[in-house]
Amino acid sequence: MPFSRRPLGQQPASRRFVLRAAATGAAATLAIALPGGAAARASAAPPVHVYVAGDSTASTYVSSLAPRAGWGQALPVFLTADASVVNMAKSGASSKSFIDLGLLDRILAVIKRGDYLLISFGHNDEKIDDPSRYTEPSTTYKQYLSRYIDKSRAKGAIPVLVTSVERRHFDGAGRISTSHGAYPAAMRELAAAKGVSLVDLTASSTALWNRVGVEGTKKYFMILKAGQYPNYPDGSQDNTHFQAFGAIEVARLVATALHNQGVLPSADFRRLTDTIPTSSIVWPTT
Repeated sequence: MPFSRRPLGQQPASRRFVLRAAATGAAATLAIALPGGAAARASAAPPVHVYVAGDSTASTYVSSLAPRAGWGQALPVFLTADASVVNMAKSGASSKSFIDLGLLDRILAVIKRGDYLLISFGHNDEKIDDPSRYTEPSTTYKQYLSRYIDKSRAKGAIPVLVTSVERRHFDGAGRISTSHGAYPAAMRELAAAKGVSLVDLTASSTALWNRVGVEGTKKYFMILKAGQYPNYPDGSQDNTHFQAFGAIEVARLVATALHNQGVLPSADFRRLTDTIPTSSIVWPTT
């Protein structure tokens, strides 16, 4: 019987066996040699693909930039071989510029029925002084996001909106100061209007940063001492992007939401509550 993806929340028809290898901007998938009938099942039942369209907070970074990492780069550690991540997130991209660069078209050329498209923009849509990236929350932002939704649905894929992860900006009382303005609310409104699953990463990351606190969040972000890492001899004071530990924990927030909402079958997830070593992240060399 030919394989078909079952409805959301149900177990997949059979297990699929692949080896996921990260590559810049995408994850390459290589088949494992399996004995007898298992190999036949693997070839008959390829993994569903989870595409990530987003910005620098989700991007895959090369080894020369380690320990910097994006949550899309870390997402594979929480998914089994049944779900292969293809991270197309691009540093500096907005919902508009990602399309203008042809990156959505690249995804649409290969995405298949039953695949998923995680859509996470906002950090760069906010840049009102850059017309190549700026979108207005209640109008053009929703219009561009709608193109991702409508075009992926036309291919039989399942779009999922992901609000922007919050920055590490604390107020005088030690609580997170919101930095994304009207964009998260606009995405929530669009998700409700179009019946799209929503991962509210703005809310979940804000809660995490408030729980961990001003000092505790330093190990999540690119807050590095001079000489701490060879790639950053002068250190770093970046309150937007993540080092490996932070990328893993933000990816955990995304994966947990996808699991709890039944967006992907439960069998597609692993290690959601485990301690994950930072060595689990793959930094490609080029």
